[in-house]
Amino acid sequence: MCGILGLWSRTEVAERLIYGMATLQHRGQDAAGAVTFDGMFHMKKGFGLVDQVFGEKHLERLRGCSGLGHIRYATMGSTDAVDAQPVYVNYPYGLAMVHNGNVVNFREVRERLHNEHHRLVDTSNDVALLLYTFAAHLEQCDLANLSRDDLFACVRKTQAEVHGAYSVVAIVANHGLLAFTDPHGIRPLSIGVREDGDIAVASESSALDYLGYAHSGDLGPGEALLVDSEMSVHRFQGVQGTRSFCVFEYIYFAREDSVMHSRLVADERVRIGTALAQAVGDAGIHPDTVIDVPASGYFFASALAEALGVPYRRGLAKNGHVGRSFISSGQERRERIVRQKLNPIRSVVRGKRVAVVDDSIVRGTTSRHLVSLLRDAGAKEVSLVSASPPIRYPCIYGIDMSTHDELVAANRSTEDIRRALGADALVYLPLELLKDLYRDLPCCYACFNGDYPTGDSKDVLRDIACEKRQSDRG
Repeated sequence: MCGILGLWSRTEVAERLIYGMATLQHRGQDAAGAVTFDGMFHMKKGFGLVDQVFGEKHLERLRGCSGLGHIRYATMGSTDAVDAQPVYVNYPYGLAMVHNGNVVNFREVRERLHNEHHRLVDTSNDVALLLYTFAAHLEQCDLANLSRDDLFACVRKTQAEVHGAYSVVAIVANHGLLAFTDPHGIRPLSIGVREDGDIAVASESSALDYLGYAHSGDLGPGEALLVDSEMSVHRFQGVQGTRSFCVFEYIYFAREDSVMHSRLVADERVRIGTALAQAVGDAGIHPDTVIDVPASGYFFASALAEALGVPYRRGLAKNGHVGRSFISSGQERRERIVRQKLNPIRSVVRGKRVAVVDDSIVRGTTSRHLVSLLRDAGAKEVSLVSASPPIRYPCIYGIDMSTHDELVAANRSTEDIRRALGADALVYLPLELLKDLYRDLPCCYACFNGDYPTGDSKDVLRDIACEKRQSDRG
């Protein structure tokens, strides 16, 4: 999962671009990069957070009225500089691209590019596959008389050949800003318009809010958008499959002030928290107080407490200067971040039967540590409550839970997981209740039930596991 931003403007965009990228920082911590265009591309990317990669001098170097930004969370590929985004090629026209997601037929696409188009993919980053595939089809057009229909036709051919989850934004030099999504619409992409007619696309609408753009909707499954050199917006329906929006955006990844498919994320978390009350009641749990794992657990926990008629309290203090443990690379680093991140407020939990609500339980790293912390702080009982169903299957679409070995629920019953985590009780939101909340928005639930929208995943999972092992050895 990454954060992407594209700006198409009549004025210089560097300052807006870097500021907008910072508002998407929660979507990745590994690297950040930006490219602008003023007749030629100007690129800057590096390891770390936005404010570590960019300084005042880069505002002067990143010249141009169009730009792309990327916040990287490495789920596939190396963490080497060559795999940071954006990526660009000088022919045809000059193309720069950023993406969020994962390509699942990586080997097939790479072989096609080599055998049919004679392109060597020298990076393990999926955006290169999308960029080179699009460029290969663009080369076949009448380049002296390129039309928007040509561009949309190349998008359709790219969508047909590249499978997986992706939202893409590209600059086609002197022709426009182009954005498109995968046929299932798994990854989000929001559109914003300013009063002066400037256009932006971003992973989340909250980035548009900060930059002064009015949110004007989202790209649907397989949809493409082109902002041409006259600032006119054109939309096109490309290859369209069954809508399967990633439900984890509502559960964890997106900020609570973002709107996705006309749903405010904060409101969705309240609805999920209210639904949790049924599962907690069925489990026979009667807490004295409900606390959250900050910050993503707040809306779940407060809604659950209200539905149960028991007090909600902030029972854990969070060190805001430590990154998100779930999106950190490597288990040892995740465990270190968890130890640094949270500390119990003892007067809130001492002598109490505490229900602690988290957005999800993936590897169990945070949950196991929290149970120990709360017991040491004097909690009488500790019940863990997960706002998502048990995560039993790897995600192949860009969330870093990509092998069975990493998942605490992969081959365990709820009781086995409870014992492994050391809790007095463990409650998950039943998958049926979650699906019921999204009857009118078909979502991807593959990490809960193994039903992958792009089809058979055995080869993909094998390749991911192999890459993980090689990365661990490296």
